[in-house]
Amino acid sequence: MKTKLTLRVEESVIQKAKQLANAQGTSVSRIFGDFIMKQSEELPVEDLPPITASMVGVIKREGVEIQEASYRKHLDENYL
Repeated sequence: MKTKLTLRVEESVIQKAKQLANAQGTSVSRIFGDFIMKQSEELPVEDLPPITASMVGVIKREGVEIQEASYRKHLDENYL
């Protein structure tokens, strides 16, 4: 069931969210929902092995999200 949620954030954050949604062809609501779901799935860094924990965030760039489908395509193109 979908319901309405009101958030209070700076105008600049709203504009960036709208730009990001437009660039990804989706809605701000979808971006927010996906973000919350992703956060709830991730393990806290302290629960990871030390080497893995040290690598968290190494390839993360602001505004860029690696999609599973594009990663699988990359693997198929380069390793099959």
